[in-house]
Amino acid sequence: MAASPARAQQTPPSPVSSIRVTGDAQVTAKPDRVQIDVGVTTRAAQSQEAASQNARRVDAVLAAVRKATGPAVVLKTISYSLNPTYQYHSNGEEPTITGYSAANVVQVTLDDLAKIGTVIDSATLAGANHVQGIQFTLRDQDAVRAEALRQAATRARAQADVLAAALALKVVRVLSVEENSPRVVPVRAYMGAPRAGASAVTATPVEAGTLEVTADVMLTVEVSPTVR
Repeated sequence: MAASPARAQQTPPSPVSSIRVTGDAQVTAKPDRVQIDVGVTTRAAQSQEAASQNARRVDAVLAAVRKATGPAVVLKTISYSLNPTYQYHSNGEEPTITGYSAANVVQVTLDDLAKIGTVIDSATLAGANHVQGIQFTLRDQDAVRAEALRQAATRARAQADVLAAALALKVVRVLSVEENSPRVVPVRAYMGAPRAGASAVTATPVEAGTLEVTADVMLTVEVSPTVR
């Protein structure tokens, strides 16, 4: 009888013991840029007249803003609409057109936060009839995001070390790192139409406050028993 060849028994590799932890961080920063959405809405019986009135008032608003801020300001139209206005009837008849409404919203980007109130007042005095919102942000967001990410990673590793030590284990190496992109939470301030009879002597007060940048890091580490 032929002898069957001997086969070596291969021991399957031992599973890697691991710990997964999450570290989060929140960094605050003082904003150094503001975006103000200034709008002009006009109404007229004819669409062309509503659009012409709107164009004239927007030109006046832009000129006033440039005069108040200087050349450093950035102006950008973010929305424009020209729509009919209707009168609706309770007897079910078709609504009738009573005129037209034109709306133009311009975003003012400014790095000199001390001029926010002056910009708002200059725009409203020149013909802007609503300020949709004020958003504070950062010119250089990367540095703050990197700091939030660094703190989150440091906290995740510290938690892994504490948890491993509590279980009589030690961290051998990092197996994987997952991070959620740091998020900058902008500060928003909302304003409506300017008050009738508002004084042009005192600038509208607006407080910038602080921004919050958050980051999350999920860390998976290999652990092994502590040698005693």
